[in-house]
Amino acid sequence: MLQAFFIAWLGVIAAQASPGPNMFAVAEAALGQGRRTALMVVAGINTGMLVWATGVAIGLGALFEELPVLLTALKFLGAAYLIYLAYKGLKAAITPGGSTVRAAKSRLSDIAAWRRGFLVIMTNPKAALMWSAVATFLFGMELSNAEVLAFGPLAVASGVAIYGTYALLFSTGVATRVFQRFWRIIEAMFGVAFGALGTMLFFSGARDFRP
Repeated sequence: MLQAFFIAWLGVIAAQASPGPNMFAVAEAALGQGRRTALMVVAGINTGMLVWATGVAIGLGALFEELPVLLTALKFLGAAYLIYLAYKGLKAAITPGGSTVRAAKSRLSDIAAWRRGFLVIMTNPKAALMWSAVATFLFGMELSNAEVLAFGPLAVASGVAIYGTYALLFSTGVATRVFQRFWRIIEAMFGVAFGALGTMLFFSGARDFRP
């Protein structure tokens, strides 16, 4: 079991460390609203990660295989949410007045920041596919449902470390000063990144309808 956990964990760590919606959400929160908000986004992401881990342990991955339309629906849902975040970022970038994005954007409450992180990962079909692949591998190694379920906290631990590190790095004094100076450009870049990811997801979902 430990060997299977270690191999699966390496794959999860690689996915967590790579750029994507989760990292962008944490970085945007850290730069624009500070460390506390970013850490609440991290908490939301890791809560969602635990939900995905629990879901695939009890058969959600098999359900996606039986009903691929569910994954397609998730793609459209994820696309809509990412495009919404893109709209918020681009709107902040062109809002007149205020010397920083903190002035241009209303500050997220702790609950709202947690919800943002949770929704980012729960509407990400790549998360569904990754966790389905992890479950398939672990079940293929003849682990029980309980043992697959036990893998979840291990993945959350690395998620806390990796995304927490991003939150700390992007909320340092140097990062904040750079953001204070170039916040419109940086916020526009986040908006474009979220928009590009959302558009890619939308077209990926649209391709699922092709015969």
